[in-house]
Amino acid sequence: MEWSVYIILCGDGSLYTGISTDVQRRFLQHQTGKGAKYFRRCRPSCVIFSEAGHSRSSASRREAEIKRMARQDKLKLIKDIE
Repeated sequence: MEWSVYIILCGDGSLYTGISTDVQRRFLQHQTGKGAKYFRRCRPSCVIFSEAGHSRSSASRREAEIKRMARQDKLKLIKDIE
């Protein structure tokens, strides 16, 4: 099964990083309140980054790597992909 790492831009400008086998389905879950508790305090706006081709293990490692990045490094990662 192929996993993806994704970043969601929230209405308050914060960035949320997660993993899923279906990023669009997971984004819809977040929008309807059936996803992460993080979205109880801020609304998800859009998926601004997605990186596919991972195993569950490598997606989890990459997610942790991205979460450790400073905000400006995350924004640079997103810009480099565009």
